[in-house]
Amino acid sequence: MTSTDRRTLGIGMVGHAFMGRAHSQAWRSVDAFFDLPWRPVPVALAGRDIGRATVAAGRLGWASAVGAWKQLLDRDDVDLIDICTPGDSHAEIAIAALQAGKHVLCEKPLANTVAEAESMAAAAEQAALRGVRSMVGFSYRRVPALALARNLVAQGRIGTVRHVRAVYLQDWLADPEAPLSWRLDRQRAGSGALGDIGAHIIDATQFVTGESLTGVSALMDTFVTERPLPDGVGSGQVTVDDAALFLGRLSGGGLASFEATRVAAGRKNALRLELNGTHGSLAFDLESMNELWFHDHTEEPQTAGFRRILVTEPQHPYTGAWWPPGHGLGYDHTFTNQVADLVIAIAAGKDPSPSFADGLAVQRVLAAVEASAADDGRWTAIGGGQP
Repeated sequence: MTSTDRRTLGIGMVGHAFMGRAHSQAWRSVDAFFDLPWRPVPVALAGRDIGRATVAAGRLGWASAVGAWKQLLDRDDVDLIDICTPGDSHAEIAIAALQAGKHVLCEKPLANTVAEAESMAAAAEQAALRGVRSMVGFSYRRVPALALARNLVAQGRIGTVRHVRAVYLQDWLADPEAPLSWRLDRQRAGSGALGDIGAHIIDATQFVTGESLTGVSALMDTFVTERPLPDGVGSGQVTVDDAALFLGRLSGGGLASFEATRVAAGRKNALRLELNGTHGSLAFDLESMNELWFHDHTEEPQTAGFRRILVTEPQHPYTGAWWPPGHGLGYDHTFTNQVADLVIAIAAGKDPSPSFADGLAVQRVLAAVEASAADDGRWTAIGGGQP
């Protein structure tokens, strides 16, 4: 079957900044590397400023541009809405798209509040009864090394998980003169480091372990409360957190620690996850994203120790679609792997993962962290969990 014989999946994307560029790259490249049952077609890009949206559409490979996202819902050539906007608009766009019969991919975190996320998950559940699918974009699930880690845990290679250490460290706000942006506005972003990057390590922990967090004890702080406005004239208030640290308990009984900050000088994109179990350990660092470190504690002590796995073999998750062994993948490939999974699920009539329900689960953890931090770190249960 040639590419022209396959059914097409028309994509409409809302937003064209950082995430919009990453998602555009994924939609442009996915059909060249994955054997997909349907052919994704980047049909239209929506942006509030039609002039900027038109320029972005031409640059990013979209066939057309519109000024209002609602115009995408009326187009018969658009089958899926890809939401790459700040969190304050996720619920409105996603719910409207699902009700219009459009499949939805929504960037993380799913929403800015638990109430919004609950409404989105309910809409997704109803839409699924009509064959309309939805997925939240936790792209790091598609890092081959993290997907391999999940497989190893599921196979019992490290035994029962006793402890998880999860950190996400960046430094783009370490300079107090770094300008104010929408990511520092609670009304638009929902939270700061907690929702922006903390959401990733919450989801990664639950994804790799196959367990959920049952409760947390947290601290949060904002170190720089006022920053220059982008135009350099005057300053504005920072209304989100700079850092969030919290302890948690997993549903299997293990302990977990989390740290998310955007003011860790020298750390660019250090998402690090280490799992210690009864039979071994796993360690991962996004800044060396093609590597997974594995220790088998059942081996003889004389030769046992952490060993580096270069996750580029065709037997590893996702890598067989890309380059020969030893030729590493990068940040952008995670988004391509993500949309490949989404298209395959939609064509098969199956619900993709992570679902909006998974996004809601992360949102509930975020809310519990904020509630605990506001109450001097008091233990706060999630979904009836016990300390």
